[in-house]
Amino acid sequence: MLKKRIIICLDVKDGRTTKGVKFQNNIDIGDPVEMAAEYYRQGVDELVFYDIIASARGRGPILDLISRVAQQVFIPFCVGGGIGTIEDIRSTILAGAEKVSLNSQAVKNPGLITEGAKVFGSQSIVLGMDVRRDPTKPSGFGTTINGGRVDTGLDALEWAKRGVELGAGEIVLNSMDADGTKNGYDIELTRLISENVPVPVIASGGGGTPAHLADALTTGKADAALVASMVHNGTYTVGQIKDELNRNGVPVRL
Repeated sequence: MLKKRIIICLDVKDGRTTKGVKFQNNIDIGDPVEMAAEYYRQGVDELVFYDIIASARGRGPILDLISRVAQQVFIPFCVGGGIGTIEDIRSTILAGAEKVSLNSQAVKNPGLITEGAKVFGSQSIVLGMDVRRDPTKPSGFGTTINGGRVDTGLDALEWAKRGVELGAGEIVLNSMDADGTKNGYDIELTRLISENVPVPVIASGGGGTPAHLADALTTGKADAALVASMVHNGTYTVGQIKDELNRNGVPVRL
């Protein structure tokens, strides 16, 4: 059976790791290079690094910081935020990332997904989605960009399917309603997308206990679970999360 992945997210603002709740009230929690090195030591499967203000400020990725993180970790490393051109993708991968996450820029220029997949392979192109419950949408979920500040008008399920058709090889599915709450992932959303696209789906937003991850990875049918608050605040180590998942029959890399 394919092993489920545990991925840690580092949200970065002005060169520092930050954490908020539902994308609000962010606080500084540390140096992303030091934190990446520590989580690598703990045995995390992958890291995701999001520059949460790059798109809103209209600038590209911070290549120096990406390079410094990449020198500390020898696992798949995905970078998102402000990547709007093929040159941005190329420079990010050359700085040490294996994958790039396209979110706001993919909505504004869907052709970037196709072009990126053609040049670098679909395994390097991740569709990032910030999703909110929206009863006016056919699936019950809508898509936002620019750190949740702009409603795109897109139905989440339709955009997920289209993103994969365009060439995305993976989806990071973030529930804006659950983000930072530590009350559990949005299982309905996770399962909806997981069952309707042929690529891996990473559940994001709301992880607070290993039981929440188990729920997302089994009932939610996610291929991986992304965590932030529950490890950043020291409540759990990666090893503790994996041990508990393993005890509950969820196949993980120990």
